[in-house]
Formats: sequence, C-alpha cells, structure tokens
Amino acid sequence: MLANRAVYDEEHHIFRDSVRKFFTTEATPNAAEWSKNGIVPREFWNKAGAAGILCPGLPEEYGGIGADYRVNCIINEEQVYNRAGGAGLAVHSDIVAPYLLHYGTEEIKQNFLPKMVTGEMVGAIAMTEPGTGSDLQSVRTTAVKDGDEYVINGSKTFISNGQNCDFVIVVAKTDPREGAKGTSLIIVEATREGFKRGRNLEKIGQHSSDTSELFFDDVRVPVANLIGHENAGFMYLMKELPQERLSIGIIAMAGAQRAFDITNDYIKERKAFGRPIANFQNTRFKMAEMKTEIEVGWAFVDQCLSRHVKGELDAVGGAMSKLWCSEMQGRVVDQCLQFHGGYGFMAEYEISHHYTDSRVQRIYGGTSEIMKELIGRSL
Repeated sequence: MLANRAVYDEEHHIFRDSVRKFFTTEATPNAAEWSKNGIVPREFWNKAGAAGILCPGLPEEYGGIGADYRVNCIINEEQVYNRAGGAGLAVHSDIVAPYLLHYGTEEIKQNFLPKMVTGEMVGAIAMTEPGTGSDLQSVRTTAVKDGDEYVINGSKTFISNGQNCDFVIVVAKTDPREGAKGTSLIIVEATREGFKRGRNLEKIGQHSSDTSELFFDDVRVPVANLIGHENAGFMYLMKELPQERLSIGIIAMAGAQRAFDITNDYIKERKAFGRPIANFQNTRFKMAEMKTEIEVGWAFVDQCLSRHVKGELDAVGGAMSKLWCSEMQGRVVDQCLQFHGGYGFMAEYEISHHYTDSRVQRIYGGTSEIMKELIGRSL
C-alpha cells in the first residue's frame, strides 16, 4: 500500500522506484553491520546526497529540487519499509533543514544548506535535556550574549545524528526570566571549542541510529549563528513541530505495513496442529483487524499530508497523526510478533527489530501523553 495512494502521482511513483533501488542496493545489505556498529558510516550520507535523497524540498538555489513534502515522505517510507539502516535522514532533511530555510539568514542558508544536500554536512537538533523530556519550556541550556558572540553552557541528551553531525541547532535560553518566550535557536558547529560529544547511547532498538549526549562548556559562537530572532525560538519550534510529527506518523505507517506484510507471508508457512496458522479463524480475524487499521491509517495520514502540502496542517493535526499512527504501529507489531511465536523473540527474525524499533515512536517528537494534552486543549 506504499505506492497506490491518491496523494501521489506518476512522477512520485517513478521517484519511489529510484529511492527503493538506492536503499535496497546501498543500505539494506549493510543494515545488520551498521546495527552492530551502532552507527551509519559517513560515506552513506555522501551516497545519499549524490542520489538526491537528502533535503529534496530545498529550492534549487541551495542545491535541492524544490519538491513538496510528499517527496520527503516517499524517502521515509522506503527507508523504513526496506529496513535500510538507521541513518537519521528524516532528522536531517525534514526537521533541521526547514529551520534554516524558513528562519535563517541568507548567509546561514548559503553556508549550510548546499552542503546538507550533498551530505558533506550532517545536521542535528538538540532539544531534549536530562530531566526535561517533552517539556521544551523547561530547557536549562543557556546562551549569554557577550559582545558579538553567544556563550553557550548546558547539556543535551537523546540527540539523533549526535555522533555524525557537523553542526547542531541548539535550543537554548537567551532570557531565562521569560520561560518559553526567552528561548532561541542557535547553530553550533561541531568544531567549536567547548563542544563535546558524549557516548553513543545504547538503545533497545534502532541500533544503527547514532544517538548521543552533547555537552556545551563555554562554547562561543558568533551572533550571526542565531536562527531568526532572539527569544523567538519557541514560536519557531511550534510552527515546525507539525511536520516533524507528521513525519513520525508516516514512518509509523511504513513500519506497520512492513510488519503486516512479512507476517502475512509467515503465517502461510508456519504450521500448528498440522496446518498453516493462517487457516485458523483467530488468525484470520486478527489479520483482518490489522489490515483494516492499516488502511484507515494510510487514509488518515494521507489526508494530513495533503493538508500539509497546502499549508493547512496545524499543531493539532500533526499531533493526531503522530498519536494515532504510532499507537496503531505498536498494536500491529505486537500482534505480528505474537504470530511468529518463539521465533519472533529471536533477533535473526525481522519482526523482532520492528518490535524494538517501533517502541520509541510513541516517545520522541513528544510522547503520546503530550499529544493527547495538545489535542485536548483544542476541544
């Protein structure tokens, strides 16, 4: 169901074919090794850039193809469906690049965006801190202006692309007295003195995705590294989070679809009491339920995607897409693993990786509980 959807046209189908070929050639065969190493090599980023996989939504003057967000979604879907490693392409292309494009100065755009397209530079964004989680208003990292520089102090955790990144957008307090209204977004290059990467964190899933602690000890960056206006960072975050959450919803749908498809094949081969378990009524009923939930999910997320392309997806819509799709993915992968029996608990079976990889979907980008709170406030 990845391709036959009204939200995509013929050009998108052609692009999907090329993306799938890239991932199945350059990533899928290496996924196990990358998972073992806990990181995707930088050479892959360069190959992805050469293949037009990175930041396709950027205008041509910055190296992109000026495509709308549907192209990003195709990349996300194919990467997940083909288990093509854990490179944080969505963080780089769907989250980091838009902040620079929408709010950065022309100097920032020229310095960073073309290199993001080629893979020469990998981007990350540092929101989460120890003790803050989804509560961005409680950020403690500070950026104090000293002449024509900001001096940044603090720490971040759970940062995707933390080991590979060449720069990071830091969410910091420039006016701690103002709470959320005193938050700014500032670029910190990885070469800056006082910037330090912590360990590559060990996770229960998504092992090839490098996820790090980051430390800032009197890191000095020029005021020109400020994205947009000082103390406007929280507003920018709220404007961009719907796309981030839609991206998570899209990824959840592709993951659920893949889990269902491989399970549909498996139940026709696995036997119990002398016949395939696909022949049992309980199996058929459970598969029917999952098939229906997945079809409903695609219809809903495509509706959200269409609205987003038109500039009509609001914070509540983004929250609903993430909440419903990620929770549905959790239900589906759990049931699919159950159909695999004891083999589903074995790491050599693909379904086990969908089970562990999908669990964080209900946490990052704002927990399910935070999504419910945002939706509830709108009623």
